[in-house]
Amino acid sequence: MKRREFLALTGIGAIATMTLSSCSLIDGSSTTSGNSTGAFPKTWKKPITIDVFDDLANYQGMQSGWFAKLVQDKFNMKLNVIAPNVAGGGETLFNTRSAAGDLGDLVVLGSYQHLTEALKGRLLLDSSSYYKNMTNASRYDVAVKKANTGNKGTFAFPTSVSKLKPTQSSESTEPTFGPYLRWDLYEQAGFPKIDTLEDLIPVLQEMQKAEPKAPNGKPVYGLSLFKDWDGNMMNNAKQPACYYGFDEMGFVLAAADGSSYESIIDSDSHYVRSLKFFSKASQAGLVDPDSPTQNYSTMYAKYQAGQVLFAFWPWLAQPAYNTTDNMNAGRGFEIAPLKDMKIFSYGAEVYGSSNYSLGIGTKASDPERVAAFIDWLYSVDGVYANGAQTGSAAGPQNLTWKLDSSKKPALSAFGQNAFLGGSTEQVPSDWGTGTFTKGVSALNVTLVTAVDKDPSTGYSFAYQMWPSYQKLVANPLTKSWSSHMGGAATTMDYLRANKKIIVAPGSGYNAPADDSETQTLRNQIKAVIVADSWKMAMATSTSQFNSLLKDMQDTVNGLGYAKVLKLDMEHAKAQNAARLAVAKKFG
Repeated sequence: MKRREFLALTGIGAIATMTLSSCSLIDGSSTTSGNSTGAFPKTWKKPITIDVFDDLANYQGMQSGWFAKLVQDKFNMKLNVIAPNVAGGGETLFNTRSAAGDLGDLVVLGSYQHLTEALKGRLLLDSSSYYKNMTNASRYDVAVKKANTGNKGTFAFPTSVSKLKPTQSSESTEPTFGPYLRWDLYEQAGFPKIDTLEDLIPVLQEMQKAEPKAPNGKPVYGLSLFKDWDGNMMNNAKQPACYYGFDEMGFVLAAADGSSYESIIDSDSHYVRSLKFFSKASQAGLVDPDSPTQNYSTMYAKYQAGQVLFAFWPWLAQPAYNTTDNMNAGRGFEIAPLKDMKIFSYGAEVYGSSNYSLGIGTKASDPERVAAFIDWLYSVDGVYANGAQTGSAAGPQNLTWKLDSSKKPALSAFGQNAFLGGSTEQVPSDWGTGTFTKGVSALNVTLVTAVDKDPSTGYSFAYQMWPSYQKLVANPLTKSWSSHMGGAATTMDYLRANKKIIVAPGSGYNAPADDSETQTLRNQIKAVIVADSWKMAMATSTSQFNSLLKDMQDTVNGLGYAKVLKLDMEHAKAQNAARLAVAKKFG
């Protein structure tokens, strides 16, 4: 997943209605419209390959493996994924394809800015005639309508839609963010207290002393960072702010409850605090020296090899390292709470998160088939199959899970290997080729949250929430963690019971797109912030850090930072108003 940051932004006060609906850009009468002749065909005779422009994908090329076969069997269609994250084009690739008037057949947009530009450029098809036949997507009609309010037509399909209350966490058994440590080494160190973020440094030093080299003979580091997801700021430096109830809105960090707002460049901001933490950790020999140049995939492999002791997210460390063999040996990552933390939790999105959206390109070769594919992604089978790389949906029934003798969902033997055994087994021949991991959907976007319930089973799409899974994964690691954490069954149970989490109601809010002047300023400013943040993170002394910080502040202030910050603050406050409104409306 790109940035997971599962897509909510923060705020207080102001305007409650500034969502995607504020973007009244398209008059359907002057825009190419889809042409439906009735219900979608049950079979598709002509084989096609569609281009999928995907802002969120971490893989480029033809979709392969079991998901490819599933799509091929259902739609006689192959997916050619075009991924700016991998191609290295970033904004350039989006702009180039936009200028050519063709983003792709299926378009997955990773920002409200891109959606706005795609609408202005008339690059998305009005899918209204197809939407009439989209029986799965229409179950979330309130979200689809919200995403297209102000536009005469159906252009955007929202992601992360949910039937849950917006004040309920969208996470299953683990939060999106949290301080996760190699629990076995933390236990070996005697469970030292961690009052604050900064207290992690001596703890990680003790753990590093206990295991200085991984089984592959390479050095073990406390932290390993990466650059792939940097945007308005150094992404890794934002993550610890989420441990204290903050998330980003442009250059602002805003509290989940609207109680506080920070400019990221302020010397006492949580963002600068994180950079100081990285610098101190670097000086202590805890930061992987490859951090400034490596990508997510390279870093992930280090977690798999046991070369890293700390992770910002459970969905990074646990899938990589918490294999059955490791957990049975008592090894693995679990949350080690900071005494002063209150973790930011994204509330369920009644309106969906239209910040990440799907659409059909105006030049799609077979728009009806693309519409049918999108509709399937909203279906029960689609939700299971299209779980994002960092999501928790259980995968396809009869491959990774099945109903047991009492008609309750349980992972199959293959599913246990896929999720707990390192995915070493090849999928059965009737499901294609390769391992489960190699065949995971490259779309890397979830249309329905995994914590929602499958109406046919009554249980969540997230296998981690199944009673059968909780029983299955009981092992020396989880037993040690639960015992030390007062008997908590899951991390979310612990966080709720101990008031260590704060939920930001899911509002589907999106800040209005930057005008061209603001966008130019933002691009200049964020380039400086990101570059200097990396220098500060690796600074070898306090004096060097402070000098770099001042240089960054002076430079961006000279570029017009205050003007962009003012807009971001307004949007952050409008976001909070939208949260208050949706919480009041839907409870």
